[in-house]
Amino acid sequence: MSKTIKVALAGAGAFGIKHLDGIKNIDGVEVVSLVSRDLDKTREVAAKYGIGHVTTDLADSLALKEVDAVILCTPTQMHASQTLACLKAGKHVQVEIPLCDVLTDGEEVVQVAAKSGLVAMCGHTRRFNPSHQYVHKKITAGEFNIQQMDVQTYFFRRTNMNALGQARSWTDHLLWHHAAHTVDLFAYQCGSPIVKANAIQGPIHPTLGIAMDMSIQLKAANGAICTLSLSFNNDGPLGTFFRYIGDTATYIARYDDLFNGKEEKIDVSKVDVSMNGIELQDREFFAAIKEGREPNSSVVSVLPCYQVLHELELQLNA
Repeated sequence: MSKTIKVALAGAGAFGIKHLDGIKNIDGVEVVSLVSRDLDKTREVAAKYGIGHVTTDLADSLALKEVDAVILCTPTQMHASQTLACLKAGKHVQVEIPLCDVLTDGEEVVQVAAKSGLVAMCGHTRRFNPSHQYVHKKITAGEFNIQQMDVQTYFFRRTNMNALGQARSWTDHLLWHHAAHTVDLFAYQCGSPIVKANAIQGPIHPTLGIAMDMSIQLKAANGAICTLSLSFNNDGPLGTFFRYIGDTATYIARYDDLFNGKEEKIDVSKVDVSMNGIELQDREFFAAIKEGREPNSSVVSVLPCYQVLHELELQLNA
């Protein structure tokens, strides 16, 4: 595929903007349609990024013949159904994490994607962050093996708000969204499937209807273990922080930055063509389309993560 890939992007919120900023740096790609629920705000964003078509209905964008691919940055509860709609419309699709919040929905996406022959990818950004790529390259080179991962995912979200502090129309979820990052990354970095998983959670919020605190333990088939702490109650540094404890080193990853166990910064600027994990994720999506191959973080490759999340949900609901 040598022609310009024309893209529709659904969701002009905090993460949609991150994708638009990343795509600006990628040759051979043009965003031609923008979908979001607030038409005035969507027009405003479209004007800023030079996007010609604006709508509040994904179906309008899918009806455009020139659209080759769709990036979905919409509420979690819409991910699986919208991914299916894109595939059935003959469009390549990248859906932001999580793929689903019900396992059977994710399984249907994988089945439809396999039959379609289209590129279907889920935005498991941690696979692409230069910090985690650096560790992955050490592992694949046989220079480092994980013995334990210690991960903290902390936010202060006692009301529905997004990463920009704006009101959100849907409720986020510690298990199906934020834990998905770590569950997938742990298995990916270990190169070994998760064979044991346990979870406990704190009280259910009376208004939001979700647990605001959670603790998860994981064990991979190769013996590596992971401890994950998650909270929406943390009034302090926000984000996810990963400590890799291995046989030859300790690494601490904070988004695209990496440090050793003594808090000395490691230069990861040469790991990939960009320091922006979202941009690298998008580059992989478009490269897979052009090259007619399965992308890293394809829906089939991340499905085991959602199988683990499903088992954890059954535990928590028991």
